[in-house]
Amino acid sequence: MQLNRRTFVGASIALGGVAAAGPLIAGCGDTDHDADHDGGQTSVVHLRINGEDREISVDNRTSLLDMLRERAGLPGTKKGCDHGACGACTVLVDGRRINSCLTLAVMHEGAAITTIEGLAQGGRLHPLQQAFIDEDAFQCGYCTSGQIMSGVACIAERHVGSPAEIREWMSGNICRCGAYTNIVNAVASAARAR
Repeated sequence: MQLNRRTFVGASIALGGVAAAGPLIAGCGDTDHDADHDGGQTSVVHLRINGEDREISVDNRTSLLDMLRERAGLPGTKKGCDHGACGACTVLVDGRRINSCLTLAVMHEGAAITTIEGLAQGGRLHPLQQAFIDEDAFQCGYCTSGQIMSGVACIAERHVGSPAEIREWMSGNICRCGAYTNIVNAVASAARAR
């Protein structure tokens, strides 16, 4: 084989790719994210989630969103943008709506957290959940849990005086399907039924 610039560069890239991929491939099956593995510290967080007292051990760097989905087994809260821009991860913390991707789980010691899984009571949908069905307020459904949680807070905060007011107070929740009119109708309908 004759070594020229083209074969040398090609071989270098191929060998470099194998060398770079080795550690990645070796770590593919590694799901151990505990403190000893990556140098982080863990804490036990005591929370009341959907009316149930829970103690959950988490890495201190874990977002509330990731703790709810991965440690508490509540996947209804969605991870959309992971930057607080879409509202898919909205939950209620002590009755106040927050983007759970923007806050650490350890910051909520002793808090009462309500997720979409905690809204229905006794096998009966929350009035806003029912209104979303009645008003056809979802299409793909990905943003729905965050929209409903934000809508519950919007109603509790009494920001439902007009469609424009509802739109303003729900503006932190993005629907990529464009079901906004029906979402506003659902929030208004549930507010009237209160």
